[in-house]
Amino acid sequence: MKPVRLPAAATKALPRWGLFALCLLYILPGLIGRDPWKTDDASGFGIMWTMAHGTLPDWLSPHIAGLPMPEEGPLAFWVGAICIKLFGWLLGEAMAARIAPIGFFLLGTLAVWYTTYLLGRRNDAQPLKLAFGGQPEPRDFGRTLADGALLIYLGCLGLLTHSHSTTSAALQVSLVALAMYTTVRLFESSVWRSAIWLGLVLGLLALTRSWLIPAGLWLGIVTLALASARTRKLLLPLAVIVLPLAIFIPGVWIAADTYLHPFGSVQTDAWLTWNLTQIGTPTWHTLRYFSSNSIWFAWPAWPFAIWAVYAWRRQHEALHITLPLTFFSTLLILALLNPSTDESSLLLLLPMLAILAAFGLPTMKRGAINAVDWFSVMTLTTCAAFIWIGWIAKQTGWPAQIAKNAFKIAPGFKPEFSWIATLVAFAVSAGWIWLVYWRVSRRPSVLWRAVVLSSGGIILCWLLLMTLWLPWGNYIKSYASVARQIHAVLPATKHCVETDIGSPQRASLAYFGDIAFAQFSQKDCTYLLLQDHHRSNNTTSLMRRGDASWRLIWQGRRPSDRDERFRLYHLQKSKKKSSP
Repeated sequence: MKPVRLPAAATKALPRWGLFALCLLYILPGLIGRDPWKTDDASGFGIMWTMAHGTLPDWLSPHIAGLPMPEEGPLAFWVGAICIKLFGWLLGEAMAARIAPIGFFLLGTLAVWYTTYLLGRRNDAQPLKLAFGGQPEPRDFGRTLADGALLIYLGCLGLLTHSHSTTSAALQVSLVALAMYTTVRLFESSVWRSAIWLGLVLGLLALTRSWLIPAGLWLGIVTLALASARTRKLLLPLAVIVLPLAIFIPGVWIAADTYLHPFGSVQTDAWLTWNLTQIGTPTWHTLRYFSSNSIWFAWPAWPFAIWAVYAWRRQHEALHITLPLTFFSTLLILALLNPSTDESSLLLLLPMLAILAAFGLPTMKRGAINAVDWFSVMTLTTCAAFIWIGWIAKQTGWPAQIAKNAFKIAPGFKPEFSWIATLVAFAVSAGWIWLVYWRVSRRPSVLWRAVVLSSGGIILCWLLLMTLWLPWGNYIKSYASVARQIHAVLPATKHCVETDIGSPQRASLAYFGDIAFAQFSQKDCTYLLLQDHHRSNNTTSLMRRGDASWRLIWQGRRPSDRDERFRLYHLQKSKKKSSP
């Protein structure tokens, strides 16, 4: 027996314009006015910026101003580089590159919504018919579930930073959701057109970062098709259409790179080798990382998803449960087999958890729903209050201790006041108060009532941080000031700079300081930039490196980082060639 009894009044859907406005309210803050920060965000932007200012070899082999990035596929960075080419003159190159993650995010949310909608209107997902009628229509039920899945997806804590970053992970998670949508289409229609779309999506997914993810998903879909006699006819299109297309798309990139040999080597060989290093045996370190981080990363999706699997346990062949579980199990196995711990492996699980969680909403008890609501209200309201109090302290100096701590983290920071940012923060805070009042006073019966406060509170806190605290964040996380100092020391004509700094630093300094770093194995540089983590500023003015002498001409750091230090040297004496 199905576990759902539901009146039609509980399936009132949110307006489409409201959902779209909510998505924009989620994704735009944190992208507008933010510098590339000291994270993978700066690294991703560096690849896009290098491609936009480079030639065909730069587009074939992702790198950051000469630093190879073998773990990255090119697709996400191609999109970002095209955005820089088209809109960089109007918006600035950093903001133009952020058009790409906006598109990735909207693609992912659409895929989550429509996947849930298609699964929710299937006969095996419908609620039991009521004795006197009044149960919802399949389309209404599917649309309400889709609204709930979208709200849960937006409320996931782990999605926040990654969806606002110029990284391949932002596109990867959206393509995983799109692969689920095309798989539903294939299982429903069994037509060759759906198989073509699925093959294209898996191929693009391989071109984004790793071929292991689409390979695992293809095997999972094949296993799901084998589980029922009704779906075994899908094995033929999966074998003769989906698989060849999924191989062909990244194969074109590999063939072009192999034929052209950009930068004197086949860069895709390193990419293929890196993929193989992502498969190993589960370790205690991986299990501990996954268990300790997934609890907060996938909140609030995982409690609802677990309950959905339990509530629908008797309908073990229902596609709305088996399909998300198949995708989730496949990606979970790949995450546990990965020797390295990476948040991107957790990120890929969120679309499936959100969809499963949506099917748990109709079966949740009122007490459990109220508990989640009150937890969200208390926790997120407290966080928002602390954000406001900290901002007031930063602006006015009161409370004194909070202001002292804020300036201790960012010494030398001068508070900035923006009427626009403050008014937006006030408006969103007022909207949150109204939302809580609406939820508590009216006690609506719609399905998505259980998660509206979770997603609304997450958007509130993120928007407050990205309006009130954005200048402070740029000050402590951006390398713009260091880049300008180095640029002022270097001569007006570009000179090659050899360096050992990391990828975010290299991308930021190349962009903000217009520094010409050594390309790949280039060693004939007259300047040397070193990075270390020593607090002491006692550095000799001359340094021996190989057979050459280097003179220190500048050293500095970001004011907010007491450990990291940069030192710039100029070549004084090179090795003399012996006469024959």
